[in-house]
Amino acid sequence: MKVLLLKDSKEDDSAQDPYIRELALHGLQATLIPVLSFEFMSLSSLSEKLSHPEDYGGLIFTSPRAVEAVELCLEKDNKTEVWEKSLKENWNAKSVYVVGTATASLVGKIGLDAEGEHSGNAEKLGEYICSSRSQQAAWLVLQAAVERNHCMFRN
Repeated sequence: MKVLLLKDSKEDDSAQDPYIRELALHGLQATLIPVLSFEFMSLSSLSEKLSHPEDYGGLIFTSPRAVEAVELCLEKDNKTEVWEKSLKENWNAKSVYVVGTATASLVGKIGLDAEGEHSGNAEKLGEYICSSRSQQAAWLVLQAAVERNHCMFRN
């Protein structure tokens, strides 16, 4: 049976997309059709917010693209040096949460210590955060426009 995957290829250590490899183990022939285009929105606003960790109780990364957006802001606005000197430390003094192990790995590469990677989805991460922290400060939640209709935190 043939399967059509509408996603970008993510090669792992075996130089093969893990979805294609896993489906093949079950006798399925998968074909990838990558995303046609992607554009980050509001990078200047994100860059400004990243410069003021004192305004937030912490960071929540919902995807690898969220980490990529932070990296682009740092490069584009020549903030890499100030990130290394103070911003990274100021953000690490706060809570940093992630959805998934791939996102956690990328967050680690920009020098942040994250937790919650084993939650698996935004709803479970929200439950984890609510059970482990008091929610007194605003959070900087980095997510795709598609995800904005889903609230991570519920009353």
